[in-house]
Amino acid sequence: MATSSASQARLAWSLLAAGGAVVAVALGAAHYMEVHGHVVTGMNNQVVWGLPHVFAIFLIVAASGALNVASIGSVFGEKAYKPFAPLSVLLTVALLAGGLMVLVLDLGRPERLVVAATHYNFRSIFAWNMILYNGLFALCAVYLWTLAERRFAAAAKPAGLAAFAWRIILTTGTGSIFGFLVARQAYASGVIAPLFIALSLAWGLAVFQLAQAGFARLSGSAMDAALQARVRRLLGIFLVAALYFVVVHHLTNLYWARQAALERFLLVDGAPYPAVFWLGYVVAGTVVPVALVFHPKLAGPRATNAAAALAVLGALAFLYVFIIGGQAFPLEIFPGYEASSSFGDGRVDRYSPSLPELLLGLGGLAAAFVIALAGARALPILPRDEGPVAPAPKPAA
Repeated sequence: MATSSASQARLAWSLLAAGGAVVAVALGAAHYMEVHGHVVTGMNNQVVWGLPHVFAIFLIVAASGALNVASIGSVFGEKAYKPFAPLSVLLTVALLAGGLMVLVLDLGRPERLVVAATHYNFRSIFAWNMILYNGLFALCAVYLWTLAERRFAAAAKPAGLAAFAWRIILTTGTGSIFGFLVARQAYASGVIAPLFIALSLAWGLAVFQLAQAGFARLSGSAMDAALQARVRRLLGIFLVAALYFVVVHHLTNLYWARQAALERFLLVDGAPYPAVFWLGYVVAGTVVPVALVFHPKLAGPRATNAAAALAVLGALAFLYVFIIGGQAFPLEIFPGYEASSSFGDGRVDRYSPSLPELLLGLGGLAAAFVIALAGARALPILPRDEGPVAPAPKPAA
């Protein structure tokens, strides 16, 4: 046992060192872009949110959904999920921190974050999100305290309820950043807020599945088979729900005649975005994972982990099309007329991500990984073996 514990500790330290190295490289890439400017990136005057924003928005949206397991246990009273509630809360903090790190460094002038944190324009959705992000950090800290300290166990449900409500509002705010952005034809829609909530449920649970599987290999605290089956079914349901809202979003755009050209660009002939959407998100990120989790002969943990990994890759594919494709398509300022100028009005822009952008985005994932692993090593986060979980009752015929 001592040898096993020692090897686990060495592996954990090695993983922390590797994650820290990736974060250091990402910080170097951010410094390089800060010094040399956007000319060393694939961004331009039209595509101002590049690949780092894809990673940042994924991490922030997944952070909200990572609270799924804790909320099911504390808010909805499903005792089988409670042993994994601390890990669920820790992942929320880690993912949110990683996403905000990328966001702050990608927007430029990170030293002016103090100004954004102390001077608020309450007519700006960006200002509201500053409050929402900080509030979720605070609520998760309180929630995690109530879960770890037996003396405050009675306060776990109220703290969990507050965190659950706050993260729904936060995801609504994140979606509203795009939904309220009337200067981009691809974004302005009231459907985007509920769409992001549905996406957060699927992506957060996928990240949780991968994290608990990884920690199981480190500590031997594998999820009970019955509970694993519940999580697997939930993942499939959330992925289908997310796809439903994506379909509603595109059908809403197709209903408006002025959005027809945009939809054709994103879904049919605006290479590379149609291929990334259909193959990356719909097929690899939704259809295949749903088949893996619901197929009766693929009920093992490997298939579940593969489905979760594909869901994460599908999330990045969706956001690449949504964020970058939405900017590449020209804004139709004069419907029915063709506008042209020396600036390039009315022209579809091209974007090719640079290596520093990719490194910064991967640095956000690495930062979340380091925070989660360090937190799991330092705090009583991982569940103890408390025996098998009763299977979910079957509905009456």
